[in-house]
Amino acid sequence: MSPDNSSERLNKFLAFHLGVSRRKADALIAHGAVTIDGAPAMLGARIAPAQTVMVNNKPLTKKQSYTYIALHKPTGYVCSRRRQGDTPTIYELLPRELHHLKPVGRLDADSSGLILLTDDGDFAQAMTHPKYYKLKRYEIILNQDLAPLHQQMINDFGVQLEDGPSKLTLERKSEDSRRAWLVTMSEGRNRQIRRTFSSLGYTVTQLHRTHFGEYQLADLKAGTHQTVTKK
Repeated sequence: MSPDNSSERLNKFLAFHLGVSRRKADALIAHGAVTIDGAPAMLGARIAPAQTVMVNNKPLTKKQSYTYIALHKPTGYVCSRRRQGDTPTIYELLPRELHHLKPVGRLDADSSGLILLTDDGDFAQAMTHPKYYKLKRYEIILNQDLAPLHQQMINDFGVQLEDGPSKLTLERKSEDSRRAWLVTMSEGRNRQIRRTFSSLGYTVTQLHRTHFGEYQLADLKAGTHQTVTKK
């Protein structure tokens, strides 16, 4: 029997209303956290509009659409929901109605620039998983001139870090300086750019993200945000 045209796959339904990826939704189903009309849900199940879905014994709160925003994060803010000591979070820059959104990747407190936030788990997965190869672009400043040999090493061979090799694409931001660089990368491991230069004896004194996939910071002012569309 073919499925009712008004029904949809349960994992897609959960991903939308919970703001998680379909993989996470399948994990919730597999662990018995989801019921349909009081009965345990099965992987691959479909849900009809009239049916009642509960997650962890609580009725699922439905929403109307996904939200996507771009935020220009200033330095001095962390990408978490809770303050770390006296360090404020990016949610203090957002109105309360956007506090349910989750950051797509992160920037550390000492870094600034473009942060995307959404309640679309599949979008977040596609933007951050290495297999989707989303390019990110940064402007950085080093504490000293980058030696040509180290520039070639990073560009051509990469640097071995404790969690694997790190290869960045470097361009000089100005012909007059070997401290200011444009960095392009497709990975996004924790503090990867800072650790790459640190392994060669340099300190990144400023790090500012300008591009993330097809999104760019453009003229968005520090501390402000704007709604964007899914690309």
